[in-house]
Amino acid sequence: MNLVEQLKYSGMIAQISSEDDLLQHLESGSRSVYCGFDPTADSLHIGNLVPLLALKKFQMAGHKPILLMGGATGIIGDPSGRDSERELQTLEAVEKQMNSIRLQAKEFLDFDCGQNSAILVNNLDWISEINVIDYLRDIGKHFSVNSMMQKESVRRRIVNESQGISYTEFSYMILQSYDYLVLNRKYQCTVQIGGSDQWGNITSGIDLIRRSEGRSAFAITYPLITRADGTKLGKSTGGSIWLDKKKTSPFGFYQYWLNVSDDEALRYLALFTLLEKEEMLKLSDEHKKNPGNRLAQKVLAAEVTKLVHGRGELLQAERITSALFESKIAALRKEDFEQLSLDGMQKTLLGEDRTLLNALVISGLAQTPKGEVTIGQARKLIQGKSITINGEKITDTKATLEKTDGLYGKYFLIQKGKKTHHLLIG
Repeated sequence: MNLVEQLKYSGMIAQISSEDDLLQHLESGSRSVYCGFDPTADSLHIGNLVPLLALKKFQMAGHKPILLMGGATGIIGDPSGRDSERELQTLEAVEKQMNSIRLQAKEFLDFDCGQNSAILVNNLDWISEINVIDYLRDIGKHFSVNSMMQKESVRRRIVNESQGISYTEFSYMILQSYDYLVLNRKYQCTVQIGGSDQWGNITSGIDLIRRSEGRSAFAITYPLITRADGTKLGKSTGGSIWLDKKKTSPFGFYQYWLNVSDDEALRYLALFTLLEKEEMLKLSDEHKKNPGNRLAQKVLAAEVTKLVHGRGELLQAERITSALFESKIAALRKEDFEQLSLDGMQKTLLGEDRTLLNALVISGLAQTPKGEVTIGQARKLIQGKSITINGEKITDTKATLEKTDGLYGKYFLIQKGKKTHHLLIG
């Protein structure tokens, strides 16, 4: 398959401009392709894996990836995919967030491989130098307000009288288009990739390059990735899964992929891994023959965790998973508990009252079917042989959790039933 066919098979293409011309353009030489990342948080999230892997595939095909950091546009705010105005960020906050994202991006792209080495640029470097006169005369004159108002990201906000759109966010399209023009002039960049909600901004950049330079440029957008319930896979919808292991532990990251639905697992294998088509087809067939084994989820979790966090962190996540769900608690190491205490599972700090009854209450495990948390329910769970502490079934309602009994002197892993785990620390 050629590169475009690969991207299509992986589900990475929602829209593409002048496909035949683009294919010929890519096959006739090494090209520069860019994707922009606005630093709205101090870490990338799993939704950002799609453009990162797309850039990686371009680089593997012999092209030059440009990762653009939105030092300027990140301060302004992108209206795409938003129903309300973004909160404006300070320059200091954006700079701090960019530094974190730079380090993460270097785990995916090769910045030292010769002619097609990836480069990282910051649009603040050129946007900060524009004065108002030049902005209006040399850039703004190429944009029709009528056309801009028809773009989906703008039109949605205009029809919403309670929200509207400020001139600040309205101008985002012009600045993103100018980014494309600058990269075209400086690095001969002729391909921009972005989310499908960026189509209007990207094609405006193509028009600006044609008007200003008389050259052709191209656009590829990837679909906005959604969960099974239709919500967007990204940080803005809550419950985010981050690439920074301090924000989402490798175990929590691994568990996320392990618990996706069958349909999601098969779709995500193409999107979020570098597996070849033949491997994915074989996996899909084997999974469909015996979905109960959850083969697709296991391979997906392993491949993506290894890709983002490395083989060592994958092995640790697999060890913790095996210990929890195969009752091998004794196999857990001290560093495993430290990882679990990050965000891998719910946790509670023990206080002075170290009775098991109190622990079940303060942890919320002693919840009745009506949603109340009571001592009575805690007692019922213990008497019903539903509580296991560090791999040992506890039936004594007077049991206490002494520090000397904790694993590594402080950890008590409570299991309620077969699947619910909770970490007590102290």
